[in-house]
Amino acid sequence: MNNSSKTLVKKYEIDMTSGALLGKVLIFSIPLIISSILQLLFNAADIVVVGQFTGEKGATYIAAIGSTSSLINLLVSLVMGLSVGANVLVARYYAMNDAKATEETVHTSMALSILGGIVLAVIGITLSRPLLTLMGSPDTVIEYSILYMRIYFAGMPLILIYNFGSAILRAVGDTRRPLYYLMAAGVLNVILNLIFVIGLQMNVAGVALATIISQGLSAGLIVRCLIMQNDIYRLVIKNIRISVDKLKRIVSIGLPAGIQSSLFSFSNVLIQSSVNSFGDVAMSGNATGSNLEGFVYVSMNALAQASVSFMSQNYGAKKTERLNRVLFTCVLVVTTIGLVMGNLFYIFGYNLASIYTSDSAAIEYAVNRLSIICTTYFLCGIMDVVCGALRGLGYSVMPMIVSLAGACGFRILWIMTVFQMNHTLKTLYISYPVSWFITSAVHFICYFYVKRIAVKKLEIEVKK
Repeated sequence: MNNSSKTLVKKYEIDMTSGALLGKVLIFSIPLIISSILQLLFNAADIVVVGQFTGEKGATYIAAIGSTSSLINLLVSLVMGLSVGANVLVARYYAMNDAKATEETVHTSMALSILGGIVLAVIGITLSRPLLTLMGSPDTVIEYSILYMRIYFAGMPLILIYNFGSAILRAVGDTRRPLYYLMAAGVLNVILNLIFVIGLQMNVAGVALATIISQGLSAGLIVRCLIMQNDIYRLVIKNIRISVDKLKRIVSIGLPAGIQSSLFSFSNVLIQSSVNSFGDVAMSGNATGSNLEGFVYVSMNALAQASVSFMSQNYGAKKTERLNRVLFTCVLVVTTIGLVMGNLFYIFGYNLASIYTSDSAAIEYAVNRLSIICTTYFLCGIMDVVCGALRGLGYSVMPMIVSLAGACGFRILWIMTVFQMNHTLKTLYISYPVSWFITSAVHFICYFYVKRIAVKKLEIEVKK
């Protein structure tokens, strides 16, 4: 590699294995936060456009789109979790300067994104009606929800290509270029929304179509970026194939992460089904509140991703003395973000919710949700950061089991017991912070146990 190429590569990378951590964690996380917030703003534009520019049926369209989110997450999370495995392995091999292993992992990851996208497209298009019916979607919205889901899943290969490509770049500390590509795609998304929904009167179909076309742009840009690299994580199209060894390693880390995300999504599907029993207005308000919370969540989730990448690189480089510092730096930042953003979103809840809908009853439902979830959201951030640290060390089954029992199992039990005794949305929402607190506490115990084992393994390898 010539000097100019090296300079270009290093311009986007972060040295995660030496020097002060706080500044580097922030440099890594801030582009991720901006990327995620922009993505949500573009998604929010979908809801705003259909809510404000489609007349009396605006609330119905919002409810239709909102009622699909937990189901989409349930179906997508399992495959998307594999990108976590790709991130961990690329980060580790890159820190070890293992060119062959890095190249094999990159090409296996991109093959997985294509195959996984095709499988999900078939599942989503085929099962949208029976799954939405099973969730109890009201007759007034179900046809719109089905239409939205089918168009959305038709573009699933593009969505996964972008996400797996972004995971590869995050592994080497590059969070800026995915931001640039997302900005371009987001602008296109907004323009297409205006054309399809306002100009062509396509309502939910227009929103879904705009999303998929813009995702195609971001996927194309991320692939182009990887192809043009002059480093060991370069993508060569003709080399895209499955390496059995790397597939096993990706699955061993990523599949439990995907199952964990799916389990969370499953519990959210149950909660969404419970919300559906309160009617269209409650569904609309819940969708609005959930969308607003998303801005806080994705900001905190950037630190969970930082935890995965920094932990994996430092472990790969055998810098075990930095592991605790990585964890607690990420916990400090995520707690600050969660407390500040969460409470601000609650304080300005009425103003923010009115951007989405003019229905006063729906706004009230949205603010009621924010009052419980947003004010305690920092607990969710801490939970995800510690879970990310465990995955970065290569342990993914343990946090999956803890999440199954501490969050998902608890929420299901809550719905079957406490919620049945006090059938209110407030009771339903309280299950979130309680489950976050329990799961976070257990994750911390698991981390210190796992870290001790992981450090001993490295010591044995060094002696050999």
